[in-house]
Amino acid sequence: MDATTAPHRIPSEMPQYGEAKRVFEMLQNMLEQLLIHRPEEPIPFMIDYLQQNNDNVPKIVVLGPPAAGKTTIAMWLCKHLKSNLLTIENLIAKDFSSRAADDRRHYQKMKGWILDGIPATREQALMIQALGIIPRHVIALSAPDTVLIERNLGKRIDPRTGEIYHTTFDWPPESEIQNRLVVPAGISEPETAQKLLEHHRNIVRILPLYPKILKVISADQPCVDVFYQALTYVQTNNQSNAPFTPRVLLCGPVGSGKSLQAALLAQKYSLVNVCCGQLLKEAVADKSKYGEVIQPFFDKEIAVPDGIVKKLLCQRLSQLDCVRRGWVLHGFPRDVDQARMLTGRDHMPNRVFFLNVPLDSIIERLTLRRTDPVTGERYHLMYKPPPTIEIQARLLQNPKDSEEQIKLQMDQFYRKCAELEQFYEQAITVNGDQDPYTVFEYLESGIINPLPTKVP
Repeated sequence: MDATTAPHRIPSEMPQYGEAKRVFEMLQNMLEQLLIHRPEEPIPFMIDYLQQNNDNVPKIVVLGPPAAGKTTIAMWLCKHLKSNLLTIENLIAKDFSSRAADDRRHYQKMKGWILDGIPATREQALMIQALGIIPRHVIALSAPDTVLIERNLGKRIDPRTGEIYHTTFDWPPESEIQNRLVVPAGISEPETAQKLLEHHRNIVRILPLYPKILKVISADQPCVDVFYQALTYVQTNNQSNAPFTPRVLLCGPVGSGKSLQAALLAQKYSLVNVCCGQLLKEAVADKSKYGEVIQPFFDKEIAVPDGIVKKLLCQRLSQLDCVRRGWVLHGFPRDVDQARMLTGRDHMPNRVFFLNVPLDSIIERLTLRRTDPVTGERYHLMYKPPPTIEIQARLLQNPKDSEEQIKLQMDQFYRKCAELEQFYEQAITVNGDQDPYTVFEYLESGIINPLPTKVP
């Protein structure tokens, strides 16, 4: 590119398309597979890879000691994610050498795969990597040995169906099944202790191979709790190396702290702080062409039409600093129609947060606000009281901070909030009724971490 024409103006829809379609990750994954398999004809290989369209299918490894419940968790994940469950029994126990090529193709199916207890050794893990089988999530279950030994002693198996039961946790109600249950081999206390010792020796050499995709979950809790922790983890996307420009939208009722959080985000991440109300005031103060149109509405104290707000806002979001650095927007949109208008102009946010604050807390925050008419200093009778009685005596309250006005604005917001949340399907709801810096940490986590994958 010709450096003399810098800075180059990149249309805002280009990075938005790349992020929405995960173009960077798609090319990165394709390059990985290309280097692993090293086909003689790379072009047909890449075409075939793109046609598979399986970058987002489950690729999960579930590890754990005996009696930790890894098979149960793997089976439940398999059913929930509609994926393929692969175990030692249906892979390695059967003529591995003749099936290796078929198994590799099996991994690439559209439904993805979940490995139960594989790899069991570091050597297996390295062999799997050499075959180009790379998991996206690794779950390692852990529990005290005493708990696992006691749990293993109660295991029973149905020889007819192969179903596993437990004398304490999962006993079948049917007497017919109870009568035919047998004690499986290898679950005595010495045998279990030996297997645990072998597991501990191997697992410390396996886990370092997956430092960035590993989640350790305690198995010493109800199985349902373990499953939901595992499900939550596998539905999250791993950190991407793709360039990311935050386009953050903060929604919430008046007094929920949107302005403060926007200022904190803008300060830390160099985002452009775009407040819709402030943008309108600046246009009037600058006496711009939009300001002249907006002024009559200010004089009459009525809402500025959406069409004018949209044009002014889109003009600001299209400027070079917003495109390059990203932005944090608050004060707009307030309803679904405004949200559609914003999206239609290629200004779709990639992170949306709803700050949820109870009415009582909002009233406490706003009705106690006061302003010193002499100095212009703002106070709060509870959180930032005036230093002297003299100053307190002259403080004034903004009519908009009356309890009646606040309740009216809250009612207007929540009447439209449900539709707005449905429009932004991947929006994150944050409890705004806590310390501002705690709220900021939640927002920051939602920005720097990938959005979770929603499985129907």
